[in-house]
Amino acid sequence: MDIRTMRYFLAIIREGTISAAAESLHVAQPSLSRQMRDMEEELGVTLFERGNRRITLTEEGKVLRRRAEELVRLMQLTQEEIAQVKHRLTGSIRIGAGESQAFRYLAEAAAALLKAHPDVQLHITSGDTQDLMDELDNGLIDFALIFTEFDHDRFRSIRLPAADRFGVLMRSDNPLAARDEIRLADLSEVPLMISRASQSYWESVAETKRLNIVGTYNLIFNASLLVESGACCALGFEKLINTTGDSPLCFRPLTGQNKTAGALIWKKYQTFSPAVQLFIDLIRDPDIRPGIQ
Repeated sequence: MDIRTMRYFLAIIREGTISAAAESLHVAQPSLSRQMRDMEEELGVTLFERGNRRITLTEEGKVLRRRAEELVRLMQLTQEEIAQVKHRLTGSIRIGAGESQAFRYLAEAAAALLKAHPDVQLHITSGDTQDLMDELDNGLIDFALIFTEFDHDRFRSIRLPAADRFGVLMRSDNPLAARDEIRLADLSEVPLMISRASQSYWESVAETKRLNIVGTYNLIFNASLLVESGACCALGFEKLINTTGDSPLCFRPLTGQNKTAGALIWKKYQTFSPAVQLFIDLIRDPDIRPGIQ
């Protein structure tokens, strides 16, 4: 066994199937399958339960997974230490995020990292939860900032302290703008745009609350232009669209809606570069930002 085989083993667990792992690793599936069989023969055990659609580990496979994580992490730490000796941290951090004030928390961590390590590059992809989960599954981004439930067996997460308030974006001359909060009952005759990520939820609510949902949006800016035209109102998070000064728009929170906290998620058993791992550390522990190394 070598460290590359350990990485391949963890990739299979992470992706769920050998074919998906082979694609993400850019290796031939037969070659990857053969390496796993060779490793089983070398250890004298069976690591995977065959016949399942997704990979299921035997007890021996679970033991190896723990040790493989330790070995890969040890190699990663070694690479980090070498990079620190050279005083030059490089690499890319790829974040996918929906529109949210919670992204400010990520931005603060990224700013601290980029200031200390200017050779690191940051790539941001905007999209709704459906888009981001697809990109995360396909390995196009390292993290996704989402506001819906996710599979805790497949993903690790950090719940962010920042929280967003949900409500209605409307024209300032809308009669409902005179209220401090909006009840769902007040919206029964109002044409509404909703986010695609929350479509199934609001469509189920619409059946009981008689909401008039006229369409969905991916990112709220274009939806805000429809709102400004007077065509509809939009349900979404606060402070994503300017409603101050001379803006013709305003935001009113929905009655009884708690603030929604986002979660930064990434695939389990993922092997990250030193730059990406440092970013995770900065998110977990903001106190290390002033003295970042």
